[in-house]
Amino acid sequence: MEMFNQYLFEFLGTMVLILLGDGVCAATGLNRSKAQGAGWIVITMGWGFAVMVGVFIAGSVSGAHLNPAVSIGCAIAGTMAWSAVPGYIIAQMLGGFMGAVLVWLFYKDHYDATEDPDTKLGTFCTMPAIEGHKLRNFFCETVGTWLLVFVILVFGLDANIPTLDAEGAHLHIGMGELGAIPVTCLIMAIGMSLGGATGYAINPARDLAPRIAHAILPMKGKRDSGWAYSWVPVAGPIAGGVLAALTYLLLF
Repeated sequence: MEMFNQYLFEFLGTMVLILLGDGVCAATGLNRSKAQGAGWIVITMGWGFAVMVGVFIAGSVSGAHLNPAVSIGCAIAGTMAWSAVPGYIIAQMLGGFMGAVLVWLFYKDHYDATEDPDTKLGTFCTMPAIEGHKLRNFFCETVGTWLLVFVILVFGLDANIPTLDAEGAHLHIGMGELGAIPVTCLIMAIGMSLGGATGYAINPARDLAPRIAHAILPMKGKRDSGWAYSWVPVAGPIAGGVLAALTYLLLF
């Protein structure tokens, strides 16, 4: 029952992550939306707050990985059991799919009012800003996810977690005291600094699951779902998560 609850909260946390994250992409991109054209800063902040809300929902039960790359990285680093990884990834993918469906239902009128098929696809998943450089895009996704997973692992170090003396008073307080807030800032920083090339998927459940939803959902005038590129925001984040865990083990 405990594992089921962990999977359930990974599903719920990832669903809300995508509802709010893809939601800000839809709000800023689709025609006749009051937020249309709000820009990159709003998108990166929206994704940061989306992660924060997902962490608040799932953090106390599952640890709020919300990302297969994080789960794989944590397993390599020894902070979670490998036996839990498949269930976490399945829950994350299902949550990502459901979150994308909810965004489509929420903005259905605006999808109908939008003619550009690339804009519609961009509310579901990522595509590179410059086409034709998949290996460089893979590198970008690897670096972005390496930073994400490595810093998440570092957040969990004893030096970043408040320590109490015998009377219960704080001896020191690190960033871990803030819980979801540092991760929110981290997501925003990655998006603002490293998101321009690929849209910073840094999460296979954030990209592949909504891409599948785009392929399945009925939308007039939609394009293909970018399957030729789809391996990049899956393989890159997984590689980044593995490298982050190895870096963590090497240094700490």
